[in-house]
Amino acid sequence: MQSFVDVRALIIDMDGVLWHGDRPQAGLQEFFQTLRDLELPFVLATNNASLTADQYIDKLAAMGVEIALTEILTSGMATAFHLAQNYDSTSTRIFVIGGVGARQPLIDHGFELIDLYEQQADLVVCGLDKQLSWDKLATASFNIQAGAEFIATNGDTSLPTEKGLVPGNGATLAALQAVTGVAPKVIGKPEPIIYQQALAVLGVDPAHTIAIGDRLDTDILGAVRTGIRSALVLTGISSQQEVDVSDYQPTWIFADIIAVAAALRNQSLA
Repeated sequence: MQSFVDVRALIIDMDGVLWHGDRPQAGLQEFFQTLRDLELPFVLATNNASLTADQYIDKLAAMGVEIALTEILTSGMATAFHLAQNYDSTSTRIFVIGGVGARQPLIDHGFELIDLYEQQADLVVCGLDKQLSWDKLATASFNIQAGAEFIATNGDTSLPTEKGLVPGNGATLAALQAVTGVAPKVIGKPEPIIYQQALAVLGVDPAHTIAIGDRLDTDILGAVRTGIRSALVLTGISSQQEVDVSDYQPTWIFADIIAVAAALRNQSLA
């Protein structure tokens, strides 16, 4: 394993890294204090599109951590930005499965969102939806079968909470793909798109930037595909045993963010 050196910026996952549901991970405040003390820029880049950036700021504030709007990038935000770069928002109609975190960024970019059982969508965007219904699945299915492009904010099959794993957006994608036979284009990790957007925000050489996450198949694989170093923390989805048999590897493995903070401080003293 490489020495933990030359880390000048971080792209940090949230679920499983910073918290489980509404329960913060041990050392959360100290971790962010370390980043501030060392003046290390970071972006919190999450595949979870259920909340807006403002809601994530409020969630962290309730845990005793203050962050800026520019330090948040959700897969919902990344999806809206990517679509705005590739489609005319004034003439593109979208049906959305997802919460406010998937819907609001699209509205902010000027896209028109259609309602249940309308069948004139150019795109179907699917993000984590905690109010998922048969009607939403049916409307998405009808539009995909009619030719709407199928876009996914992310493909995580599960989500860690304080009570255990719950279905993630990937479970919804599987249902829609089973019905339509169409595979979605995924914007979030492990695709490089969201990491590339985070790198643009940070403005730091990718060689000096690391990704921190808890999932091999999204956070770490995404870093590998983007060409940046990565650190896996063992507080979420993936285990050491999974790493041992994986075809791709994180650059480093840490027990938790307490250990990451210690490594960052030790690096600054080297």
